[in-house]
Amino acid sequence: MSANHIHPAVLVATRKGAWIFRGDASRQHWRADGPHFLGHIINHMVLDPRDGRTLLAAASTGHLGPTIFRSTDFGASWKEAERPPAFGPAVNGLEARAVNHTFALTPGHSAQPDVWFAGTSPQGLFRSDDGGRSWSPYSCINDDPQYRKWFGTVQDGTPDGPKLHSIIIDPRDPDHLYFAMSGGGVHESVDGGRHFAPLIEGLQVVEGFDATDASFHDPHCVRLCPSNPNRLYQQNHCGIYRLDRPASRWQRIGVSMPAEVGDIGFPIVVHPRDDNTLWVFPMDGTDVWPRTSPGGRPAAYVSHNGGDSWVRLDRGLPGAQAWWTVKRQAMCADAQDVVGLYFGTTSGELWYSRDEGESWACMAQHLPEIYAVEVTELP
Repeated sequence: MSANHIHPAVLVATRKGAWIFRGDASRQHWRADGPHFLGHIINHMVLDPRDGRTLLAAASTGHLGPTIFRSTDFGASWKEAERPPAFGPAVNGLEARAVNHTFALTPGHSAQPDVWFAGTSPQGLFRSDDGGRSWSPYSCINDDPQYRKWFGTVQDGTPDGPKLHSIIIDPRDPDHLYFAMSGGGVHESVDGGRHFAPLIEGLQVVEGFDATDASFHDPHCVRLCPSNPNRLYQQNHCGIYRLDRPASRWQRIGVSMPAEVGDIGFPIVVHPRDDNTLWVFPMDGTDVWPRTSPGGRPAAYVSHNGGDSWVRLDRGLPGAQAWWTVKRQAMCADAQDVVGLYFGTTSGELWYSRDEGESWACMAQHLPEIYAVEVTELP
């Protein structure tokens, strides 16, 4: 698709509201639209690619609590969901739970135009069949005793609470689904969500814990390759991994990262047309986990061979004293002929590259802490 006919929009969700940055066809000039929901926590904002006009925003508000807002005019007006994600009454003798916040939003399969999925904190999976207006618990996992054991507790150590994220629908088959949990592992369904099974073979866990127990697995971000749905990549608490289906064993590909940087981070981004090209944004993964860029020198890393080797991409980024990092939903790529990359930082900066990471420029500064970044096309 020619870049001359594309006007991108970057959707930014933050700790204190949401912004939409509208770009020109060259991706050089950007105009800020916002804030939307100023003062509210926005964990994720996503445009429905099936209609090109419906926006959903996952919000935590002071007076409404955790909810979802919906816009059909690209953010000019918003309406709250009639029934946001909420757990049902306790069953199977399990303790009742309450949704703290909706963390991740995912549009359904192209053949299911009104279907959306949501992942919450604590871990829960929800579905909407009416375009995001109302939500219901989905599948058996929310109240399954084995899954509840794998979920752990709300004090499991994740700084902003345990969460279900990385909800993936196979573009070839709406009944083939994946999701990941921090903590609780990666899981797969081949029957439309009626049953899920762990997909954790080959993944390492913190030393001293049992790698066969999904409870101890902490995937940070899982991505399906758009050009090859048989390949998945994962940024994990214990490294960077690749999985080529139908195999079920993940291969750690982060071992080829520079030793002084390591392979610990949160986001992972896959090229829209090349399943061998992917980008990560490492953080300091030393024992105390300061959750900053290694040495205060942030950089993305790219692999063009499926993770066999990596190249540092830092031109235009700060060379010293930049002690921020990038959260799991805060980095993405567009689909233009020369791919654009976008990421937001914990210090409220929004960065972008028009040349696949070879150089970077700052689009915005002084925003609140950035939780999620998505890129789409303007209607």
